[in-house]
Amino acid sequence: MSLPNPAELIRQMAVDLRAHLARRGITEPRFIGIRTGGVWVAQALLEALGSDSPLGTLDVSFYRDDFSQNGLHPQVRPSQLPFEIEGQHLVLVDDVLMSGRTIRAALNELFDYGRPASVTLVCLLDLDAGELPIRPNVLGATLSLAPHERVKLTGPAPLALERQDYACASAL
Repeated sequence: MSLPNPAELIRQMAVDLRAHLARRGITEPRFIGIRTGGVWVAQALLEALGSDSPLGTLDVSFYRDDFSQNGLHPQVRPSQLPFEIEGQHLVLVDDVLMSGRTIRAALNELFDYGRPASVTLVCLLDLDAGELPIRPNVLGATLSLAPHERVKLTGPAPLALERQDYACASAL
């Protein structure tokens, strides 16, 4: 099975997001990308929408429920939100939805900054491996992978998807 082209997915996601926001009557959404891949997807999505809206970035490392098990990732950077969260309609963007734990962590962090009017979740890929009841409002594609497989987004330009096989890596 070949992986989808991120550029094609982004174009369709922009169409779907426009329609979703219009149905909800949202005219001035605030975009937030989850570092790192979600930021890349959000930047590409804003470009596809022809929007020059500011982009917020979240690093959810301290909000992960596995922080005590995995420790701190060496490239943690502070979140940057160039706008208020309170009362805003947010578009939260991530690259790959797997368990749902990153999204849960992102929501926890956002609510520490204030209570948004709404949060629309946008994901490039859903790996259909959810552990939490979290589903995107706008989705590029759903992939079902073998338990030993993962997908990684590389970028920022061009965006590309690469399949990773952890069965081979663990055999080394």
